[in-house]
Amino acid sequence: MASPSSLSSFTVSSLFATAVLVLVLSTAVSLKSALHPRDMLPHLPRQVSWPILNSLYGAADLLPTFIGTANAGNNTVKWKGACFYENTAHMEFHNKSGSKFGGGTLHIKARSIISRTITPFADKAHSSTCMDLYVFATPYRVTWTWYFISRPHTVEFPEWDGQAEYEYVKNKGVSIFLMHAGMLGTLQAMCDVFPLFTNTGWGESSNLAFLEKHMGAKFEARPEPWVTKVNTDDIQSGDLLVLSKIRGRWGGFETLEKWVSGAYAGHSAVFLRDTQGKLWIGESGNENEKGEDVIAILPWEEWWEFEQKKDDSNPQIAFLPLHPDVRAKFNVTAAWEYARSMEGKPYGYHNLIFAWIDTVTANYPPPIDAHLVASFMTVWNKLQPEYAANMWNEALNKRLGTEGLGLPDVLVEVEKRGSSFDKLLTVPEQDDWIYSDGKSTSCIAFILEMYKEAGLFGSLASSIQVTEFTLKDAYMLNFFENNASRLPKWCNDNDNVKLPYCQILGKYRMELPGYNTMEPYTHMNEQCPSLPPKYNRPDNC
Repeated sequence: MASPSSLSSFTVSSLFATAVLVLVLSTAVSLKSALHPRDMLPHLPRQVSWPILNSLYGAADLLPTFIGTANAGNNTVKWKGACFYENTAHMEFHNKSGSKFGGGTLHIKARSIISRTITPFADKAHSSTCMDLYVFATPYRVTWTWYFISRPHTVEFPEWDGQAEYEYVKNKGVSIFLMHAGMLGTLQAMCDVFPLFTNTGWGESSNLAFLEKHMGAKFEARPEPWVTKVNTDDIQSGDLLVLSKIRGRWGGFETLEKWVSGAYAGHSAVFLRDTQGKLWIGESGNENEKGEDVIAILPWEEWWEFEQKKDDSNPQIAFLPLHPDVRAKFNVTAAWEYARSMEGKPYGYHNLIFAWIDTVTANYPPPIDAHLVASFMTVWNKLQPEYAANMWNEALNKRLGTEGLGLPDVLVEVEKRGSSFDKLLTVPEQDDWIYSDGKSTSCIAFILEMYKEAGLFGSLASSIQVTEFTLKDAYMLNFFENNASRLPKWCNDNDNVKLPYCQILGKYRMELPGYNTMEPYTHMNEQCPSLPPKYNRPDNC
């Protein structure tokens, strides 16, 4: 606790700083000063500036916003920047390199509105410390730069990467992205993103804050003990486990996955009981001794002990028992046959992002869009080509009916066919697609494929592609117990809030909006929007 003297000092300095901030705000508005109020924030005491910065910027502000494309001819792009309010860009082709296809220069003019009103600052930004940050991308390269002076600027492309890039830029142009939060906001956003992936209390708090802000999630504390004494006699094959990890590497990844998909959990596993009565866990995404994420079948006791004592992501876990009528349909023999056929195969990275993207525009939380996805893929294609091939190149080829095309060639090919990359991303995944390392199933796709094999989708099985399901889509299926009186006695035994499922681990009460409400239908979840914070979806999408 702070001492009285230090507390008093903080109070006085904070009040003074706040008064200065208010004065600057009013002066800046009335005089249109070249000093923006936000620029004062770094100079204020941390106790004052940090909450204000956090309210202005967040982790999502680290994502660039697509501005437009600049190509040959009279196509001039115009936009308002974070620092300079009037900006234009156009592309000039040349052959200064003397190469076969030459290169080009992207011309950018940055002007400040202030130049119209206050002459001394005509060559500067609208404030003394702001800066516009940009990313420029083609399917073959990504570069970036920044501007803090109002004048003509250029971005040089000395030599195109062969005819393919030349033709692409000539016809489609160079994509321009703005870091819309500006210099200060981008730095603050980086500070918000970094802790999401740290295995610390700070990281956990950051993940919770992100989900509360961007999804409207609630994290109500449960009464202790936070671990349930599970009686395995009440568990049968096909019962589902959903997990929400909130710290560390997987916690950060799941936070972003939840944000874009609307799922309130990020991982899943399924129970299987063998003919001797022993209980097992089937899981896609279990790390083996080589550090690889694979499909594994583990004894329940081993899995449960790990989650309680060794999983440093602080998982919150809920048990979702099947409805008795659904359980009666569950073909345990077929489920085991499927699980054994998949054991040891890699986690389904190939189609991971495609379960989320169903529409051209209605699955991307701003400022994400298909242009940004393509640019992100381009960066990773350069940095880690093997990773990129595993994550999306093969899946994109499947959608085109081609083989072996790298990302740049995919982008060129889709344009040749008169389509677009954003439409290509929406082509539904097919459960029977075979990738270079076999069938590709994420954690929930592995379980839903098992459900198909076990007969839970009945006559609809051939018309439903479960690799198109997110985890939210899965727990919304009306496969689970809907009568609280039939839940196990130990279910939520220590909690004064009785959930319709059983939370067995975790400090925070798990939310599963839409749980157990969706009847399966033909082509389920192939064209569904998922925009935060409501994630509304039409019927039968």
